[in-house]
Amino acid sequence: MPPAPRLGRRLGTLDATAIGLGSMLGAGVFAVFGPAAALAGPLLLLSLLLAGAVACANAVASAALAAKYPSSGGTYVYGRERLGPWAGFLAGWGFVTGKSASCAAMALTFAHYVAPEHAVPVAVAAVVALTGVNLAGITRTALVTKVLLAVVLAVLAFAAVAGLAQPAPGEALPRAHDGAGPGPLGVLTAAGVLFFAFAGYARIATLGEEVKDPSRTIPRAILGALAGAFALYAGLALVLSARLGPRLADAAAPIHDLVAGAGPAAGGIVQAGAAAACLGALLALIAGVGRTSLAMAREGDLPGPLARIAGSHSVPWAAELAVCAVVVLLVVGGNVLTVIGFSSFGVLVYYAVANASALTLPRPERPWYSPRWLNAAGAVACLALAFTLPLTSALVMAGVLVAGVAGRAVVLAARRRRAG
Repeated sequence: MPPAPRLGRRLGTLDATAIGLGSMLGAGVFAVFGPAAALAGPLLLLSLLLAGAVACANAVASAALAAKYPSSGGTYVYGRERLGPWAGFLAGWGFVTGKSASCAAMALTFAHYVAPEHAVPVAVAAVVALTGVNLAGITRTALVTKVLLAVVLAVLAFAAVAGLAQPAPGEALPRAHDGAGPGPLGVLTAAGVLFFAFAGYARIATLGEEVKDPSRTIPRAILGALAGAFALYAGLALVLSARLGPRLADAAAPIHDLVAGAGPAAGGIVQAGAAAACLGALLALIAGVGRTSLAMAREGDLPGPLARIAGSHSVPWAAELAVCAVVVLLVVGGNVLTVIGFSSFGVLVYYAVANASALTLPRPERPWYSPRWLNAAGAVACLALAFTLPLTSALVMAGVLVAGVAGRAVVLAARRRRAG
């Protein structure tokens, strides 16, 4: 039987880093600081440090594994190789289902920024257009991502400068909403909120089959993208706390509020930046879900036709089109924004499997930047953050995972009967 076709290695370090950074600077960077400040109050930076620590543990585990297993699929592949097919399936199924919902929510968020009165058709058009970009090849995806990322970075720099040019309030730090201080649970919950805002570095790992010199490029891209994103989030947190003060805890659009004194045009600039951030994150999301679907189809965990690759650019066209169809259905079905929280549980399962997989690497195969203790701490931290999620969100995603496991068990049993 001929070997399955592989995707071409076309991404360099700059391309891969841009895709990771574009994933982490999505709509969340324009909205996350208000809810986080409401939970953590004056300890907002502590929550950001905790979120960064968890993200660092997950990132180094992903980097170590991606350098050893540079294939499409990310933690789905790592879980299969290090922990067995069921662990891999759990990670892959959680990623594909949770991030498909995230794609729909991101598309709707973009549409509400640019055309709220026509949100659904505009969201559908965005999904279709970005799927077209992905179908043109991974280099086109990287190029568009870099353009959108440049717009987002320029807008964030403008917002920071405009904010610093305004007078500071009398009270410089936000207050937690409970009035008596944030408390440990508030700080931890805020860390969870901030973590999910910049957890996009996994997108680099899911594209591992398309990266040049993966053992060097992937770790550099993952760690570089995370360092850049954390520096940007920390800088914005400092500026927002200094200029909005107690108002930050009530801000639904804190970056917009930061430039409110710079004239009406400033608000439009921030709106354009938020729209570009949504598109950049959505583009990387669709690509990541498509590659994970491709990997699962290769192993028989999703329908085999999704593993088809074609074109001069070696594009997983069947998986990309399937993801597009599912996301469009979710957008048209509506109410995605009210239930999107369940994908956070899937993300934590995904990274828990990644850390557990990295924990099994023997010493000769373990890079210096991924010590065993950090892998163990990362797995524990993912489980700890899972307990901070709303119960309904956790139960919904747990139900999706159970349904997937049950479905796989039925399919495997049917295959055994046919083989017998």
